[in-house]
Amino acid sequence: MRATMHRLVTALLVCGVPSLVLAQAPSTERWVVTTDLWGNALYQGLTWERTGKRLGGELDGDALEGERTGNDVRFVVTDAQHARATYTGKVSGDTLRGTADLPDSNHPNVRVKHAFSARRVPERPAGPPRTHDFKPTTYSNEFSASREPVLTLWAGDTLHTTTLDSGGVDEHGVTQALFGNPQTGPFFIGDARPGDTLVIHLKRLKLNRRFADSLDTVVGRALTPALAAKAADLGKPVRWKLDLERGVASPETPTERLKAFTVPLRPMLGGLAVAPGFGLPAFSTGDTSRFGGNMDFNEVVEGNTVYLPVFQPGALLYLGDGHAAQGDGETSQYALETSMEVELTVDVVHGKAASMPRVESPTHLMVLGQAGSLDDALRAATSGLTQWLEQDYGLTLSESAQVLGSSAQYVVANLAGRSVGVVAKLDKARLATLKPVAK
Repeated sequence: MRATMHRLVTALLVCGVPSLVLAQAPSTERWVVTTDLWGNALYQGLTWERTGKRLGGELDGDALEGERTGNDVRFVVTDAQHARATYTGKVSGDTLRGTADLPDSNHPNVRVKHAFSARRVPERPAGPPRTHDFKPTTYSNEFSASREPVLTLWAGDTLHTTTLDSGGVDEHGVTQALFGNPQTGPFFIGDARPGDTLVIHLKRLKLNRRFADSLDTVVGRALTPALAAKAADLGKPVRWKLDLERGVASPETPTERLKAFTVPLRPMLGGLAVAPGFGLPAFSTGDTSRFGGNMDFNEVVEGNTVYLPVFQPGALLYLGDGHAAQGDGETSQYALETSMEVELTVDVVHGKAASMPRVESPTHLMVLGQAGSLDDALRAATSGLTQWLEQDYGLTLSESAQVLGSSAQYVVANLAGRSVGVVAKLDKARLATLKPVAK
């Protein structure tokens, strides 16, 4: 081997090609940069291509040029308005730390220095997409951009993992986390960036224990004053038996009238989210917004696909709050809360963000509007479905109005949280004659 390499180098020198070329093949690295802006963390995706000392690439879509000498790095980023930012730092392993010299946010002619750090994103493995078996050991009670990712996935990868129930209890009945919908994750999606849409194909949702917990109550939003007075003593826990062989659930200690009462099992994820964007705080895992969250929509089931807008580098995917079954609205405050196994495949649609969470089944397009009132949630759902028709079918607002007015359906998805959810949906058969926009 040494003789062969010696002959190759000799041949290159004879041809007038310096041997240094062999050491200057471009290498690409991905990083996530965290800049401390007066105590506020700004997360950005950094990609650079290194040829010798020279660096070229982009930071959140803005061009950069610079150089790396040993472990010392310096690069300049120029944005669309021609404002320049200079980053100077030192690499140590998979970490980069230094100082960013940026224009002042209020006085463009004034420069301000901010500390920054960056972590290197693992390279995408060669070959086809992979399947990952992930056993969680920690759980999150926030949808947060600052939590360390537990695993890196790439578009096309499949994830097999488990979730706890909303009380933090696992498949063995053991408490593993704080109550309040603790989530598995976050999972860093290596090719997702702000402005993209994260696609989650729910391949399998499998119940992994034989009981679930709920309440004998009705949420306040569904009560008239008279009914509320009668419901004052409600709110007691109800244990359900899950008959996995028959595919039904029934109260464990039913009253005489409910002795024969059963409901079909239909496992679903109450929680599915990405991290919220810059300027927003971490959200409780009981909350919802455009990033998803505690949506409690009973169509987030096996075989369906969920689309979430991406706000942070890597998206940061969270999942949890498994339900064995749930009626529309989750009117008993808790559904049939249980743990489960989850198998999903991720994909990324680049440069096209959904305005609201979307769910696609074999038969329907569904958009989930989430807000503080049913009126506002309905508006958000309608707007989101109109955007979907525009993006995928090229419909004008007038054309969308004709489709919605003749064919839209509305479902109350969630009444149990601080926000509520309304779903606007369309039967895909109604769209069969429309020509989709080329992607």
